[in-house]
Amino acid sequence: MTPTATDGPTLARLAALLADDTRARICLALLDGRAWAAGELARLAGVAPSTVSDHLTRLVRGGLLVEQRQGRHRYVRLAGPSVAQLIEDLAGHAPARPQPVRSLRAARADAALAYARTCYDHLAGRLGVLLRDTMLDRGLLDGADGLALTPAGLGWLDGLGVPVAPLRAARRPLMRDCLDWTERRPHLAGALGAALCDRFFEVGWLTRGGGRAVRLTPAGGPALAAALGLAPADLAPAAAPETGGGRA
Repeated sequence: MTPTATDGPTLARLAALLADDTRARICLALLDGRAWAAGELARLAGVAPSTVSDHLTRLVRGGLLVEQRQGRHRYVRLAGPSVAQLIEDLAGHAPARPQPVRSLRAARADAALAYARTCYDHLAGRLGVLLRDTMLDRGLLDGADGLALTPAGLGWLDGLGVPVAPLRAARRPLMRDCLDWTERRPHLAGALGAALCDRFFEVGWLTRGGGRAVRLTPAGGPALAAALGLAPADLAPAAAPETGGGRA
């Protein structure tokens, strides 16, 4: 039998790349879409720089990461949107396991990540799911046979300053569902999801938080709510859980 690009051994080698806690942690961190230095990833994973270097080399050789060097520094990022989709889909299908809250600071960080974050280049978390659901509810998207833009949706995007023609010419789907690993429901991905996320940052509605987390700015909350036809309270994040003690 002649092996193909999708034979069993090939798939097993790909799965083995992620069957390691450190490499999985690295790939999840890189879902923020940015390039990370090897030293930053070593600190994140709690391993020695030499150890993380070996993991990064394996991930680069396996096609999941790409690297660039600037002087003595090595930077890596996910190889592209398809890799980000693979990582996020796997995370969405992983069994949810409640984690003990270590401190108020950790609880706040977890709550911020669950509320809004970047999934490579588009918006995820409760805010990302709310964006998709509201666009469907308002008739900006038609979900009867997959996702499709409606005439109302085209007009809405034009008002936001998001041109659709260049997105249709992109070498990726205009839009697709991406299973959200915290909400366990889909948020909006594809070229349109990325363009909306970029636009929200560009107009100052969103700003970066810690790690992958993003947050609405004081002006951005009311502005996004008005654009979606929602009350500002509908976009309010949930309160972080109490820790029952511990240091912040």
